[in-house]
Amino acid sequence: MLLEGEIALITGAASGIGRATAQALAAEGAEVILADNDAERGEALAEALALPARFVAADLAAPDGAATLLDTVLASAPGLSLFVHCASPRRLESEAVLDVPIEAWDRMVGVNLRAGFVLGQGIGRHMRDAGIRGRLLYVTSLHARTPRNLPHYSAAKAGLTMTMQELARALGPHGIRVNAIAPGAIAGGGFQADPRLAAAIALGRLGTPEDVAQMAVALLVDRFSGYVTGTTIEVDGGLSLYNWLS
Repeated sequence: MLLEGEIALITGAASGIGRATAQALAAEGAEVILADNDAERGEALAEALALPARFVAADLAAPDGAATLLDTVLASAPGLSLFVHCASPRRLESEAVLDVPIEAWDRMVGVNLRAGFVLGQGIGRHMRDAGIRGRLLYVTSLHARTPRNLPHYSAAKAGLTMTMQELARALGPHGIRVNAIAPGAIAGGGFQADPRLAAAIALGRLGTPEDVAQMAVALLVDRFSGYVTGTTIEVDGGLSLYNWLS
């Protein structure tokens, strides 16, 4: 039980990488708080987990959604020590830079970047003031450094990467670590992968949410990553070794 006694908040926890991460953290003994706008799936997951778990409905696209979630969680779980920001709207591969509507841009940036900042700042302040040597983790993307026909998604993830680094600098002196994971082609969730893409991956297969979740555990456990902060770990099976745009 690598995370026994820890309390974790996971956004986007009802599906995909967020769901797998919640399951992985619970399997290592953490008490998990699942935040998502899909109440049916979120509540079902909370009931299915063996260890203490609860679901909190959250609409991070709303202007006050992140602040409301922050207040709710810290009021009921002042010992919060882990935060994983997985929430991201679904995107359409057809949303090219000259076609993406401003409404889609605002939602994508709001859920990823604005909510990620509000939650990270608030949780970081709370951990600092309470003397909690916590860990924050952001799920970004290879898109954060490579443009690929999804301007709102790429911009949001790139901004989230810099937010992570700024938080890591500010919170490091207080013993709080902040890192990111950049997944590659992960089947399921918001990405519907063409199986032929596996030919461009060094390990010869698409990734799974569980592949990302196990790296999340490693980055949240001080035994494995106690001297790691401000870093993005790519979990892509070697996809970034190739010219994956083509």
